[in-house]
Amino acid sequence: MFDIGAGELLVILIVAVVVIGPKDLPLAMRTAGRWIGKVRRVSAHFRSGIDAMVREAELEEMEKKWKAQNEEIMRRSAALTEAEAGAPVMTGPPPAEPAPPPAQPEPVVAPEAVTDPAPAPAQAPAKGAADV
Repeated sequence: MFDIGAGELLVILIVAVVVIGPKDLPLAMRTAGRWIGKVRRVSAHFRSGIDAMVREAELEEMEKKWKAQNEEIMRRSAALTEAEAGAPVMTGPPPAEPAPPPAQPEPVVAPEAVTDPAPAPAQAPAKGAADV
């Protein structure tokens, strides 16, 4: 966090022994440890509060996005329901003018059927077991 190296820590320890004295050094280290612990707890609490606020902001943003998507889906659903009911629906730009239908050729009328004056030939009787 503070990027204190081994050499710097050794210098701080020597200054502390000279200034505080070897007799009171353990008490001073204990007090410093408590302060460092309090600072860490406060910073962790602060960090968790910031994280909670960020999560809440993200949730609000997602809820807005979901609400907009839900409204879009409901609008489309209503438009489809109206279209199925036969009501005109304008959901986009106006359609281009329709192309004229392709020209259909005149139907060809077949000449009247000519009847054949010759009668159809009679079918020969089937050979069965009795004819043999």
